[in-house]
Amino acid sequence: MKLFILSAIICFVAIYAPTEKIIVLNPTLGILIDKSPEGEAIFNKRLKQCEILWAQVAKGGEEKLSKSEKEQLKNCSEDENYWDILVPGCSWYCGGGLETAAASSTLSKQGSVNYVAKNANDLSYQTAWVEGVPGYGIGEDLTYDFPPENPRITKIIVVNGYVKSAKAWNENSRVKQLKVYLDGKPLALLNLQDTRREQIFTLKQPIGNGNRANYKALQLKPRWKLKFEITDVYKGQKFDDTAITEIYFDGIDVH
Repeated sequence: MKLFILSAIICFVAIYAPTEKIIVLNPTLGILIDKSPEGEAIFNKRLKQCEILWAQVAKGGEEKLSKSEKEQLKNCSEDENYWDILVPGCSWYCGGGLETAAASSTLSKQGSVNYVAKNANDLSYQTAWVEGVPGYGIGEDLTYDFPPENPRITKIIVVNGYVKSAKAWNENSRVKQLKVYLDGKPLALLNLQDTRREQIFTLKQPIGNGNRANYKALQLKPRWKLKFEITDVYKGQKFDDTAITEIYFDGIDVH
């Protein structure tokens, strides 16, 4: 009888105990990442042409350019790398950024291409972290480590899948949902769309240390970690490997 009552109590607690409180976030969509090796070749050809024009302007002024050259100069961008995520100029990363990234698993290197954890925060559309377990990688994770003085985070930006080309994106699996942990405690569920657009998740409460008046004291505080766990996926057309091109950040305490 006592055993029956104890079992009933355990069942009651399991059913009616308060569930874990965790915020659920849906993204605002940013720019479409329409990249390809062919696009890189066109970009590099245009960049060389722009470098010639910039050299002519530096030597003799813009008035020495022909009408067509002046029009071409207007379309010249200061971007030096086709795959760069951040545009030239200062960003949140001018004041900080994570120090290390680690993953629970990594797909084995294929030729000269690797899929290591740091690829997911190298600010490049060309590389990606790909989990390395059999199946779709449910439960696999990325962990980012931050120094205590790091600027606070207000936005998490995810570039889902392997966006270096439309073919790579379609063939590999993508993340449908990420569970985010702050120092081991559940913080949020990020519901990702199946798109090559940037996905921007805005936080109501900044992540990081807010009391920043005494910088030396701030540096002595504990480091903090963000973990991103795959909880659901969109299946790829060819591979069950799940890829994340980038998880990067924007925030405050920089400008």
